[in-house]
Amino acid sequence: MRWTGPLESAALLTVLPVPARAAATTRGVLPWAPLVGLVLGGIATGVALLGDRWISPLAGAVLGMAVLAVLTRGLHLDGLADTADGLGPLRGRERALQVMHQSDIGPFGVVTLVLTMLLQVACLAALLTADSGWLALWTAVVVSRLAMARTGLPRVAMAQGSSLGRLVAGTVSAPWLVACGLVLVALVAAGTGGDPAPAGRLVGAAAVGLLAAELLYRRARARLGGVTGDVMGAMGETATAAVLLAAAALWP
Repeated sequence: MRWTGPLESAALLTVLPVPARAAATTRGVLPWAPLVGLVLGGIATGVALLGDRWISPLAGAVLGMAVLAVLTRGLHLDGLADTADGLGPLRGRERALQVMHQSDIGPFGVVTLVLTMLLQVACLAALLTADSGWLALWTAVVVSRLAMARTGLPRVAMAQGSSLGRLVAGTVSAPWLVACGLVLVALVAAGTGGDPAPAGRLVGAAAVGLLAAELLYRRARARLGGVTGDVMGAMGETATAAVLLAAAALWP
């Protein structure tokens, strides 16, 4: 385990200031991505709560998701759009990867990006009106980084031409990923004060988010031959949306 990993992860996955030497390598990015998610989720949740208190739940939801996008430089949203363009139309593997590497966004990407953001905001706005519902956003951001870290497990196929994929392949161990998941469950329990009802809803929503990301991963593996940096970002945004959707559906 690289103990400089938190800085490496923050350097690539956020706009937070870190020492220049931390940006020189990316080997430690994925193992520590859940920790980065914990920090980002806390900031975004705090902003959402302030917006809810001062303006309205909808304003709080928009502000929370906007801050999250700014803090990540929109990196994962860009990955979601590029992945949608690559997986959406019926095209061969090489052409799909070529489209994903281009800087512009096609119609599939635009539609997917807009609908995903609308879904995230709408679900979060509903959750902000419920008791302890704000915890769903914090949980969703951490779960999304767990889903991304999953792509660093051994024997995960990386798509041809993915420079990030080659650098992070095999950098995450299964025990470490399980440990991160258990820590998340413990934090959920602590955040809900040990109340089994909201804790159970959040754990269930987290499971839905991980499942949604896993389905996207399997689709990318079959269509693209493996994972790319764009797919990692898309898995994160998919997990976020799925957690918020499931939490909003489960919350009374």
